[in-house]
Amino acid sequence: MYELEEKWYLYFLFVIPAMAMLFLYIQFWKRKKQREFGDLDLIKKLSPEKSAFKPALKLGVILLALTCLIIGLVNPKIGTKMETVKREGIDIIFAIDVSKSMLAEDVAPSRLEKSKQLVSQIINNLGSDRIGIIAYSGSAFPVLPITSDYSVGKMFLQTMNPGMISAQGTSIDQAINLALTYIDKKDKTNKLLIIITDGEDHSDAAVAAAEEAKKVGLKIMTIGVGTEKGGTIPLKRNGVVESFQRDQNGEVVITKRNAEVLRTIAKSASGGYVDGNSTREVLDYVKHALDNIQKTEFESTQMADFKSQFQWFLGFGFFLLLLDVFLLEKKTKWVKKMNLFNEKE
Repeated sequence: MYELEEKWYLYFLFVIPAMAMLFLYIQFWKRKKQREFGDLDLIKKLSPEKSAFKPALKLGVILLALTCLIIGLVNPKIGTKMETVKREGIDIIFAIDVSKSMLAEDVAPSRLEKSKQLVSQIINNLGSDRIGIIAYSGSAFPVLPITSDYSVGKMFLQTMNPGMISAQGTSIDQAINLALTYIDKKDKTNKLLIIITDGEDHSDAAVAAAEEAKKVGLKIMTIGVGTEKGGTIPLKRNGVVESFQRDQNGEVVITKRNAEVLRTIAKSASGGYVDGNSTREVLDYVKHALDNIQKTEFESTQMADFKSQFQWFLGFGFFLLLLDVFLLEKKTKWVKKMNLFNEKE
């Protein structure tokens, strides 16, 4: 088994026949001019040490050297054996609040953008765990199923905004119930639900949902973004603030983080709460929590152990270039004595 790492370098191989054709054309042109201006036998007598085949030999060495260098750049890899790779980890489901209150800018740049940054940083620090993403406000929406492709997860993460869910509000219970559908009873992998929100949930259903999650082994961690002092909700158009969110009485809405609710929800599912305004505190807390959750094997794949072979081609190519330096166009004495090409009169 083999694979070519940088295949596009193979296009440079077209240079090889082009150089060979150019060489043949130059030799033909030289012969033609020599016939026009003199006698070929006389020219040979005037330059007895000039070899007839050395130029072709030098060209062959150079072309072979270039071929080796190009193949070296391609980096051919040869598979020597098959290995079974075992991956161990847990399934982490991120539930991100995308309600309008998350647009508040009491934490920079906003609660929602801060939440995205936290999730992205957590993903960057994961090893072989799998991830899933849920967006929720008045209802919940599955953004990403369980996957080990972190790049896809971060791509979907950046698209999340309050407009993706029409039902407004902050129904944490909806996020927990949707997370429960991510659980396959046949799958023994441990699962952790990380809820990132400002905690403005005015119902008691979230605690009940958390207790149900605990029964099926789903641990819950809550991360609170925003401040207790709170902030206004800017309404923007093209990045410019036009007004602020108002209530039914026309008063500007002040949205505040409710850390107590988040602590209660996490405690109901044997989890913990962490202040999301400090990225370092969140990362340390999540790392400590993950270290204390038992990892289970959820994937075994067979992979070929490919080894790079570029060094052999590059080494031989440079050797041939060095050899070309010592190849002169004059006749070699021992070859001249053997008269292999009938160059003696």
